[in-house]
Amino acid sequence: MSTPWTVHINPVALHLGPLQIHWYGLMYLAGFGIGWVLAEYRRKRGWIAATSDQVSDLLFYTMLGVVLGGRVGYMLFYADIRWIWTDPLALFRVWDGGMSFHGGLVGVLVALWSWSARRKIALFDTVDFIAPLIPVGLGLGRLGNFINGELWGKPTTAAWGMIFPNALDEDRMLALHNPVWMQYLQQFGGVPRQPSQLYEFLLEGVVLFLVLWLFSSRPRHRYAVSGVFALLYGVFRILVEFVRLPDIQLGYQWGTDWITRGMQLSLPLLILGIVLLALSRKAPIRQVADVA
Repeated sequence: MSTPWTVHINPVALHLGPLQIHWYGLMYLAGFGIGWVLAEYRRKRGWIAATSDQVSDLLFYTMLGVVLGGRVGYMLFYADIRWIWTDPLALFRVWDGGMSFHGGLVGVLVALWSWSARRKIALFDTVDFIAPLIPVGLGLGRLGNFINGELWGKPTTAAWGMIFPNALDEDRMLALHNPVWMQYLQQFGGVPRQPSQLYEFLLEGVVLFLVLWLFSSRPRHRYAVSGVFALLYGVFRILVEFVRLPDIQLGYQWGTDWITRGMQLSLPLLILGIVLLALSRKAPIRQVADVA
């Protein structure tokens, strides 16, 4: 029995007097900062017909879409829906936690539609421009989840299994019914689990970024880059959901012991990716714009 690593990282990065700066928030800031640098790099190479100031506006609206859409999406997709009439102010208590990628994606699409409409640019030319940048924020967000010790995976005896102190209550319940987990609990103080946050960091962050960056480095048909993003994200997310525990307030869905809300939300995205790739076959090839 190998000794599992216990994930015990202080989620607070800095103390500035009474103010606490959390790693999770810094990951969001880093994601937007790196995203802006990469967006400017792509703009200078003519991948969008916009000035530097216009791209900065685009990233600002994208940031708003991520935050607002992510919060609303979490409250609609993952929270007890009764909050709408019992505690509507819960929507604004962002410090209680809760963000949804799928909600953030909808928020981003609304922001991109607004920006594109005002500049008379085809929506999916803008989406194709932004899509390769999204994995940066996704990957850093998953690192933030890991540092917070949240969204852990299923129990495992694999050598890379990790103990998450925040899962101790669940670990104790597991140990009551399984002597193997009881042995781990007594010897190491917890049950080793799949580090699903790191799987998502690697797949949805690193791998997806590299694929999209390389794929979009030459002129492609409209919808193609967006299609690859949607398809691969859907595939990667569904794969990780097999080893990631479902949200405790939701459990498994459709009367099964394996379908999660994340799978339900990612399957339509996977299908959308296939549709976009099919549409791209007859769509015009994106032309390199003059750099302003």
